Amino acid sequence: MEHLNVYIWLGLILLLIIIEAATVSLTTIWFAAGSLVALLLTLINAPLWVQLLAFLLVSLVLLIFTRPVAVKYLQVGSQKTNTDAIIGSKGIVLVDISEHAAGQVKLKGVVWTAISKNGETILKDREVIVEGIEGVKLIVSPS
Repeated sequence: MEHLNVYIWLGLILLLIIIEAATVSLTTIWFAAGSLVALLLTLINAPLWVQLLAFLLVSLVLLIFTRPVAVKYLQVGSQKTNTDAIIGSKGIVLVDISEHAAGQVKLKGVVWTAISKNGETILKDREVIVEGIEGVKLIVSPS
């Protein structure tokens, strides 16, 4: 029976690593670590209930305490796009922006069509902050 447990834990480790590689969710990797601990306990002939308890405890502790840190530093599931990078940037109005007409803003060497966030008029040569992007238009407010 002990040999069977070795293969079961090895199979579980491989399965969980494959799932993690496919999903990159930083969830199943912690259970793979728990399986590794259980495998090591199997190799020293620990009882099955100790193996199962160690698997559950190690997996849950790692999931609860290390996953948030890993997600924060690895930025899993979060990828900043070019448009996200310009929100909050400052630009200069080239063509007046009014309530009823879009204007133009030069931002990092690129000329964009822009509208006012609050519908207020923003005159030429005024510095603005990019508040958002709607289609291909910047949404700006005076800085």
